[in-house]
Amino acid sequence: MTNTHATKVFDNSKGHEKFFKDDEIIVSKTDLKGRITYANRIFLDIADYSEREVLGQPHSIIRHPDMPRCIFKLLWDRISSGREIFAYVVNRTKFGDHYWVYAHVTPSFDVHGNILSYHSNRRVPDRQVVTEKIIPLYAKLLEAERSHKNGKEGLAASAKLLESVLADIGLAYDEFIATLGHERAHSTAA
Repeated sequence: MTNTHATKVFDNSKGHEKFFKDDEIIVSKTDLKGRITYANRIFLDIADYSEREVLGQPHSIIRHPDMPRCIFKLLWDRISSGREIFAYVVNRTKFGDHYWVYAHVTPSFDVHGNILSYHSNRRVPDRQVVTEKIIPLYAKLLEAERSHKNGKEGLAASAKLLESVLADIGLAYDEFIATLGHERAHSTAA
């Protein structure tokens, strides 16, 4: 699949891409069911929602339809088991625009080690990584998901494809995400 085809998956003809500043961090917190309990001003501004509109709503209120379901399943599996995760995510605003983030999602624990809630910090992603690596990968995952009429089968197909891609490059998901962009940084440093 070429980048041209992959980019069209994320070509949101109903809206435009929005951006936030490099020194800004989008922050949100949810309860155990993923309902928003806190959203900072940057979250509200970029997503075009008021605090009243998002509090108590599922975090999926900002889910973009071109975000592969298998990435969200991986995210929820990780955080519900008490582990953190980093992921590139495309979100949708209230008015249909979209924005990319580099998300760090963690569980929050009580003094006994029980998960109380979830916390997410989102930073500006490396545009070259998004364009050259993430969009083509997500387009392939979406193609696998959408090639099945049954949602469960589509999710299983995209998860299997993600496993295959990671096996081909010999990296676990966390290693893959952590190393994106490093090859470019090392080549310019040399």
